[in-house]
Amino acid sequence: MTGVTTTKAATIENSTVCESDISQEIYDLFDDYVHSRIDRRSFLSGVSKYAATGLSATAILAFLSPRYAEATQVADDDPGLKSEFIKYNSPNGYGEIRALLSRPIANKSKLPGIIVVHENRGLNPHIEDVTRRAALEGYLAIGPDALSSLGGYPGTDDEGREMQKTLDRDKILLDFIAAFNYLKSHPECNGKIGVVGFCFGGWISNMMAARVPELAAAVPFYGGQAPLEEVPAINAPLLLQFAENDGWVNKGWPDYEAELKKQKKTYTAYTYPGTQHGFHNDTTPRFSKDAASLAWKRSIAFFDKHLK
Repeated sequence: MTGVTTTKAATIENSTVCESDISQEIYDLFDDYVHSRIDRRSFLSGVSKYAATGLSATAILAFLSPRYAEATQVADDDPGLKSEFIKYNSPNGYGEIRALLSRPIANKSKLPGIIVVHENRGLNPHIEDVTRRAALEGYLAIGPDALSSLGGYPGTDDEGREMQKTLDRDKILLDFIAAFNYLKSHPECNGKIGVVGFCFGGWISNMMAARVPELAAAVPFYGGQAPLEEVPAINAPLLLQFAENDGWVNKGWPDYEAELKKQKKTYTAYTYPGTQHGFHNDTTPRFSKDAASLAWKRSIAFFDKHLK
């Protein structure tokens, strides 16, 4: 496992951009941009109002954007893992879904499964890395690419977001439910399967808890909630991870929690002080090392409890 070297300062356009240059207003604008609530032009225009003297809006955008090569924790050829790309049938009628499947080589018994669900931009290198991290913990881990019908993750997150916007999210949900069925029938799986997802993937995780009765555990990271009317159908225990500075996602939590309590569902929720939406993603300055480490530790302990 390599060390994480996420950059908290970078020289861009002959200017040094530091984490201290990024105000909460800029983080909020970036959150709106990466979730397609505003376009690039609106982001750059908005950032200009808050940018420190001498810093351009494009330099700030570059600083906030992911640096995948700097933050890989588990190499794609890690000797302790068997990692390969597989395909399984989509229920949506457009062919197959491409997915990374990873598991520990040393294990000789059947393994519990974890579905790793990407953000709103396809199966990028970070989510591939998270899939391998889950495998190293003793799981048969699968990371599907929701963009498979469009040719797959295109190589940049900006392009990936534009592609994913063209897809029906309810059909994407069906493709991830199909990943559950793929693992369920896999000869190396013991039949106990959980899901962990980030941002859009957090919404998928909440929805799978409501739509897949056999799901054994769900861990949504800063994800949108399932409709309240679907809460009674949730069987899986939930571990919900929230960033403190994430108003768009967090505004739906009080009503969701009230309904979980009303329906006597099993859940645990954590909010990590001082963190931004996306704090687990170690490829951008929104990353919080301490919060991400604790949240992942809690996630694996939760899966170990319910899947092993």
